[in-house]
Amino acid sequence: MGIGDVYEVTVGDCTDVHYVDVGMYGVAEYGPVYIIDAERPALVDTGTGARHETILSAMESVGIAPEDLEVIAATHVHLDHAGGAGYLAEDCPNATVYVHEFGKRHLVDPERLWEGTKNAVGDQIEFYGKPIPVAEDRIETLTDGDVIDLGDHSLEVLHAPGHAPHQVVFYDPVVDGVFTADAAGIYSPSTDEMHVTTPPVNFTLDQALDDVAMLQDLDPEILMFGHFGAAETGDKLEVYTEILPEWVAEVERKREELDDDEAVIDYFVERADTDTWGERKGRAEMRLNVRGVLVALDNREE
Repeated sequence: MGIGDVYEVTVGDCTDVHYVDVGMYGVAEYGPVYIIDAERPALVDTGTGARHETILSAMESVGIAPEDLEVIAATHVHLDHAGGAGYLAEDCPNATVYVHEFGKRHLVDPERLWEGTKNAVGDQIEFYGKPIPVAEDRIETLTDGDVIDLGDHSLEVLHAPGHAPHQVVFYDPVVDGVFTADAAGIYSPSTDEMHVTTPPVNFTLDQALDDVAMLQDLDPEILMFGHFGAAETGDKLEVYTEILPEWVAEVERKREELDDDEAVIDYFVERADTDTWGERKGRAEMRLNVRGVLVALDNREE
């Protein structure tokens, strides 16, 4: 697998779904954008915006011209998932951007989200393209239970706010697959391993576990991860329900031991996994995840 490569989803009975590795943060196997070659062609998520040309090239390889794209479906407005929405809306003049109702304002005016992201990710911001606004009349808002009709496919909307209040997942019954956003954690296809994702400021453990339980009740054959790629569901959701609370408890124990949040962050960053995405991204990912848990613990105590 490599940056810019386009893959067809061949798991189960899936048809018409591809994804491109957009090389998010300069590494492979972290950031995909999904392409659904349906009667109403669609994208699920857009990446950061720094590599929107890569997405257009991937669409072309699938046989979808920019003017033929009808749907840009954002799972949530975090910039690694919807930062490119404004650029792709410009490039694809007939596409409607779909987003949860809580996230619309951040697409219309992304400045606050941009500043918050800079504060959260630090020098990793160099890997982001500064988002540009999406015209309000190009946006359709979503809420739990809505359906985006793609003709021969559909995207059923399920609210999944444990990661962020504006997060949804999309279930396509035609392929029995879910576009999971960050609700099912991070999957590394090269190692067949699950990883947690707990960034600030909206992560909550109880709601995140409720989101996974919702996916378990849905029992899809395929999980199409926001990070990274498509895989058979297997026991991945069960694994995530185990490792997520264990991770939160580990951070909580270390906070009680050190009584200094920066020391807690440094402790875990020094032990970050640098094999999967390299040292820089591995350490940055760990820093975000620890901060997110610390914020969640503070919120729980209020």
